Amino acid sequence: MSDVKKVVLAYSGGLDTSVIVKWLQETYNCEVVTFTADIGQGEEVEPARAKAQALGVKEIYIEDLREEFVRDYVYPMFRANTIYEGEYLLGTSIARPLIAKRLIEIANETGADAISHGATGKGNDQVRFELGAYALKPGVKVIAPWREWDLNSREKLMAYCDEHSIPVDFSSKKKKSPYSMDANLLHISYEGGILEDPWAEAEEDMWRWSVSPEAAPDQPTYIELTYEKGDIVAIDGQAMKPHEVLEALNKLGGANGIGRLDIVENRYVGMKSRGCYETPGGTIMLKAHRAIESLTLDREAAHLKDELMPKYAKVIYNGYWWSPERKMLQAAIDATQDNVSGVVRIKLYKGSATVVGRQSAESLFDESIATFEDDAGAYDQKDAEGFIKLNALRLRIAAGKGRKQD
Repeated sequence: MSDVKKVVLAYSGGLDTSVIVKWLQETYNCEVVTFTADIGQGEEVEPARAKAQALGVKEIYIEDLREEFVRDYVYPMFRANTIYEGEYLLGTSIARPLIAKRLIEIANETGADAISHGATGKGNDQVRFELGAYALKPGVKVIAPWREWDLNSREKLMAYCDEHSIPVDFSSKKKKSPYSMDANLLHISYEGGILEDPWAEAEEDMWRWSVSPEAAPDQPTYIELTYEKGDIVAIDGQAMKPHEVLEALNKLGGANGIGRLDIVENRYVGMKSRGCYETPGGTIMLKAHRAIESLTLDREAAHLKDELMPKYAKVIYNGYWWSPERKMLQAAIDATQDNVSGVVRIKLYKGSATVVGRQSAESLFDESIATFEDDAGAYDQKDAEGFIKLNALRLRIAAGKGRKQD
């Protein structure tokens, strides 16, 4: 007899997680609580309620977490200008700690002794969900069906549905998407299908959020982003909540062909994976944030942030959002943002987001010193001679000893 009495399942309402509900009920003879989160995936989440009810689920959680997602996860990540392996904006990675947190909170509220998820045994998400769960509730039991069952194909899943009278949309029985997709307010990802061949170009009709750069408008779109302490608070002077900012930037960026990415990344579990991503709003945010920092951050603080960023990105990608090292890095990053306020003007045009202006009351740019014209004595150019000689001292000594420089 199973020692699991109640389990909280991260439930999408799709084929896989619907099968998991029934499989948990039968395999563990336990009660299942479903949790469905709206983090901006662009699909209605309320239909998951009826599907869960049809499977005999009595406790059903459906929550709009869009504001919390962007405010407490996406924005803090973008303060660090975070990218993984030089390109990936971590759209899937950053959503997992929030889902893990709510799974544990719901488990505590309902008295559940286990949580479950539908991540496969090959990907990073199983690691992210479970590292988060263990960090927040060390004694929790985690059930990962894909690591236990033999339902390892869509055909077997459909046969299980037929055998157990699990209601599945007629359309999903007849039509299979060629891609595995994951979406939230920050991005949409595509894997599988022809993308498993790294040489094959993604089909144009795969992309859902953006037009191709070639089909984008022939006239540029200009926008102004207002920053306060490192976060965007307004677009074109209109105040917005964080999730509203990202929604608006996704539409603006997508309409101008911005944010498409095709990469091969190194997964934490050891394999390489080819994926395509659309991150229109995030692409704009990264450009704009670096622009306002260029005006307001001290040089050495900015350079140190750039040195810390790859470590911070790796921590998030690998699922350690709730770790002490991420919190330590976050504190250092956030401490740099007190004066990162002002306005950035961006030109959106045929796949590019170009910074064309920036201004700030906190600017460290001094025109009277930087000018190529007469600076009225603001900068004594003769000071440069001693500065250069002192910095060249070790080079001059080595050269004087006859050390080769090539």
